[in-house]
Amino acid sequence: MTTKIIMDTDPGIDDAAAITMAINDPKLDLKLITTVAGNVTVDKTTKNALKLVRFFNSDIPVAAGAKQPLIKPFEDAARIHGESGMPGYVFPEDLPTPLEKSAVEALRDEIMASEEKITLIPTGSYTNIALLFAQYPEVKDHIERIVAMGGTLGKGNMTSAAEFNVFTDPHAAKMMYHSGVPIVMVGLDITMKALLTHDSIETLPTLNETGKMLHDIIINDGDNSDKGIAMHDVNTIFYLLHPEAITTEKMWVDVQTEGPAMGETVGDIRGAYHNGKTNTAVCVDIDADAFNKWFIEEVKAIQN
Repeated sequence: MTTKIIMDTDPGIDDAAAITMAINDPKLDLKLITTVAGNVTVDKTTKNALKLVRFFNSDIPVAAGAKQPLIKPFEDAARIHGESGMPGYVFPEDLPTPLEKSAVEALRDEIMASEEKITLIPTGSYTNIALLFAQYPEVKDHIERIVAMGGTLGKGNMTSAAEFNVFTDPHAAKMMYHSGVPIVMVGLDITMKALLTHDSIETLPTLNETGKMLHDIIINDGDNSDKGIAMHDVNTIFYLLHPEAITTEKMWVDVQTEGPAMGETVGDIRGAYHNGKTNTAVCVDIDADAFNKWFIEEVKAIQN
């Protein structure tokens, strides 16, 4: 059995690694990639998605989405991901063309046409998802769940309270969390634990051309430490394939949309304020060794 997925993304270095896994793992059936402004502008995130589709000689369609957040001014992460979003590797230039329809239209069409419920994987800001639910609320019944990279119960990476994807468009995040669709929050609580170690990174170019490509862009990631590099978005794919390696806790999550805590994901960890209701399974712990082993095995299995 394969899981039908759609990725809504802003590649981005770790997004590129997540897309690599999603395209190539036989347990996943990636039907569509939609792009959004986030790590870099949407023209660049769209080009980067097309570079990856071309690299793997895939026919997965790509649709460009929101150029800016719903309300808040746009602020990118080029300081982390470089001006192009995916520096360090020379990709082919003969890229496919994105769909003429917008990301929201493409999302609606793909979800409604599917005989099986779709799992949505947003790894950038959630602007496209919020617009989709606002314009086509009927799609909600056709979505299995949302496995979203973003948020944190603790320290943020954009402000002391906020993680980048949620901070980028907190109003969209609030709309998504209030949508009624089941959500898995894959946030900094686990992505900062499951760093890709430097040993793993140095192994990549010995595996195949995919490994070399990932190595060459990952070493340009500004989110680097002595212990390794955070591959935030890849954790969504790891969760789908190996949920046994990740601990989750169900709770109600809300999003702050103004003030100094803008973009904070607030979990009702005591279950005290929502009459026992929950809207999210929050990932709170992860087997970091299993993540590193899986990452290398995934890349090694790719025939490219």
